Amino acid sequence: MTSTTTAADAILAAAHRIQQRGPSAPRAARDPVNLPMINNWVEAIGDGNPVYTSAAAAAASVHGGLVAPPAMVQVWTMGGLHPQRDPDDPLYAMMAALDEAGFTSVVATNCEQTYHRYLRHGEALTVATRLDSVVGPKRTGLGEGWFVTTRNTWYVGTEPVAEMLFRVLKFRPPEANTAPPQQQSASTDVIRPAINQDTAYFWAGTAAGELRIQRCGQCGLLRHPPGPMCPECGATKRTCLISAGRGEVYSYVVHHHPPVPGKQLPLVVALVELDEGVRMLGELRGVDPEHVEIGQRVVVEFQRIDDELVLPGWRLDA
Repeated sequence: MTSTTTAADAILAAAHRIQQRGPSAPRAARDPVNLPMINNWVEAIGDGNPVYTSAAAAAASVHGGLVAPPAMVQVWTMGGLHPQRDPDDPLYAMMAALDEAGFTSVVATNCEQTYHRYLRHGEALTVATRLDSVVGPKRTGLGEGWFVTTRNTWYVGTEPVAEMLFRVLKFRPPEANTAPPQQQSASTDVIRPAINQDTAYFWAGTAAGELRIQRCGQCGLLRHPPGPMCPECGATKRTCLISAGRGEVYSYVVHHHPPVPGKQLPLVVALVELDEGVRMLGELRGVDPEHVEIGQRVVVEFQRIDDELVLPGWRLDA
């Protein structure tokens, strides 16, 4: 039996033990569903639906009163900046087992939420988590890793009100590439985007040196990220607008760790509000992270990776 097989067996055994324990004990939200938090969320997301914030509009709607945005469900039970980790939590326990086996890096791969009903202001939530599956080892572009899937269920009392499937890749980071930057291959190292029928037009645009924004063919609403249906009028007829590629830094983060394939750290990831009104993420290049400021004017910059992929990013607009 090889050491790799032994390690895999130990991981699968740990997963089996955690699954056998079943769901975690319900964890209570710090606060009930409340208007101040909703105000902050809808402002950040740009959701102007009045049934979330206007008592009069909500009373006149099919809801008959104020409700919370369904996509906020995870917000209510987040642990804050200094969460108290429960060692019996299935996700935490599985992450610890994989850390011990050397799979110390993590990246989320997908999240699927199901909402059973709208939440009312003042309702108190709890959440329970169970380990759904652990699959691996798998060879991926990030290195050898394991796909860990958990399922969260939110309750009001004993009533389930929402569910979430959450999957992450827990991987062993490859050894650092010590070759000089000019000798490193961006085309083989870079994390490539997932391209589907909703986003293909965007990546075709970057390949042509264009920053394309999805526009509803019926009501004209601009939106990004793109999607199959207009959130304003429900139409599925889609066109696009070619952006001028200029805007300002709305928010940003400086990424120091873990390593990102094909990138030199630290790197700045900026959320840019384009002059056309939508916000778009991208790497802000050519500027010291300490000199980045909210409100700085930026312009799009295209980085050709290979014959198939061109990534959009930003540089300061001189």
